[in-house]
Amino acid sequence: MTETETRAAVREPAAALAAGARLPSIDRLRGLVIVLMALDHVRDFFDGDALRFDPTDLDRTYPALFLTRFVTHFCAPIFTFLAGVSAFLHGLALDDPRALSRLLWTRGLWLILVDAFLISPVWTLGSGAIELGTLWAIGCGMIALAAFVFLPSGAALSTGAVILAGHNLLDGVHARDLGALAPLWTILHEKGPLPFGLSGQVYYPILPWIGVIFVGYGLGPVFLWSPERRARALTALGVSALALYALLRASNVYGDARLWTSYPDAMRTTLSFLDVSKYPPSLLYVLVTLGVGLLLLPTLEKLKGAAARVLMTFGRVPFFAYVLHLYVILIAAFVVETIKGVDLRGLESGSGAPPENFGVGLAGAYVAWIAIMTALYPACVWFAGVKRRRRDWWLGYL
Repeated sequence: MTETETRAAVREPAAALAAGARLPSIDRLRGLVIVLMALDHVRDFFDGDALRFDPTDLDRTYPALFLTRFVTHFCAPIFTFLAGVSAFLHGLALDDPRALSRLLWTRGLWLILVDAFLISPVWTLGSGAIELGTLWAIGCGMIALAAFVFLPSGAALSTGAVILAGHNLLDGVHARDLGALAPLWTILHEKGPLPFGLSGQVYYPILPWIGVIFVGYGLGPVFLWSPERRARALTALGVSALALYALLRASNVYGDARLWTSYPDAMRTTLSFLDVSKYPPSLLYVLVTLGVGLLLLPTLEKLKGAAARVLMTFGRVPFFAYVLHLYVILIAAFVVETIKGVDLRGLESGSGAPPENFGVGLAGAYVAWIAIMTALYPACVWFAGVKRRRRDWWLGYL
């Protein structure tokens, strides 16, 4: 089918989605991502080991800490992928590529500014440094996608697939060797300091994240198929991604600069096999995280009861929940550490090891995570109701 025929065939279900008949699987998966993301962030503020060493450092970590970090690896790629899917669905409902393009680049710019000036102070504890992370990556992906919405969705899919499959060929290129082009490379492909002498770090180099959002947009038509056909397709894609991950990872030839190693004990060998690179996200990182995410979508579509309602609520207000949970975590950590006599200032990312009495340990971090998400839920219910009742244009940016 041509792109025009595709649009005509799916316009009616797309309009239904725009009118409020949202796909529950997308909202629930997005909600699950928010909940897991909060676990990662609570761990950063409540477990001292998060500041003492990398939880994926196999010489220092332990299974519970490693797996807590690993499960939260799924958040950013799934969130970015779903941003691409949502852009496709919203574009069909708008039926105006220019309007979609305008929405994408303005929303993308908004997310970049929020990351730099509203989210960064949480991580740097008001030091003035800027850390460019998840929202920066998604925002840049939206801006890049704004130029592709005038093309068939397959163009975005193929471009995204090429980026994800091929960008690890660039792992041997380093900013320190590029002279005047070093700042550009730090933005595109290698985690490092901000360009132009600015204080801070680029934690999410944007090239592979652009690939992820493009693949999400390119697979958008799948989400307009019948539930049965969609479930079969998503399951096949998920299984294929995980199979390719296992094959490439076992070969230790391509797909991740961090090779796995056989250890004397089976547990550390298994953890090494799972230890894939996030900064930037390697091909193997994307395959394992999106593979699981694709398999979860059909299951979450059938989910019922309280769990479905909770995930749906968080998933309908992801930006609101994201910003709010970070500040609640920061305030809670400040209260806990003040009671314990620990000054949070000076403990911003990368500043060194915290005092011995910092935090409440990994088990305590899990307790804090449950308490914080429980406290946030009523606010998210309220804001989801606001977005359901009103159609103000500015709500689309929140």
